Amino acid sequence: MDDIKQECDASLTEISHCNISLPEEQYLFDFSKCDNVENWQEQSDTVRDVGMSKAVFVLHKNTAYRRAIFFALLNPQLNGAGFAGIRAINSYNLTGHTKLQIQCRGQGQYNGFKVVLRHKGLNDEPNYSFEQYFQAPKEEFAIRSLPFSEFKAYYRGKRVNNNETLDISQITSIGIQMYGGVYQPVKQKGPATLEIDWIRAV
Repeated sequence: MDDIKQECDASLTEISHCNISLPEEQYLFDFSKCDNVENWQEQSDTVRDVGMSKAVFVLHKNTAYRRAIFFALLNPQLNGAGFAGIRAINSYNLTGHTKLQIQCRGQGQYNGFKVVLRHKGLNDEPNYSFEQYFQAPKEEFAIRSLPFSEFKAYYRGKRVNNNETLDISQITSIGIQMYGGVYQPVKQKGPATLEIDWIRAV
């Protein structure tokens, strides 16, 4: 009887491990269904005297589909300094999730973008931001996954040595930028677009 009881206990333990509930996908923005773009604001290099770039975020739809499009015109300085971006300020608790995902497609000569996150209400300078670069797919829509552990601190495009990590329980700003590449090996300029179906945490 003891052997049978031990086997039953072991089976129950195995089943309980298999049934551990994982966090569900948390859609921050689903432009294919309901979300609009009115709460997104431009954040480009024209906040400085030398800036000449422009960013626009619009909703594009017809009877067959619905999505958002980020249009960027990047006019960087000679050293590559410049950015064209947008952001949405809101509060998100992403505890239990491990990465941010974007279903998107890029068009144009360059397809290098970055996601810019801020936390704890520290949404503007002189506070640093947490950023991660990605290459948008060019032919078909695809998902780009950005692990939260890979978001690093930056200040004006330059990596910052700091001891603080991104607090995903208190995300207060989400942004997307086309970057010029002042501290990157690839320098970008000119027009580019990023079509976005949705942004979610998983």
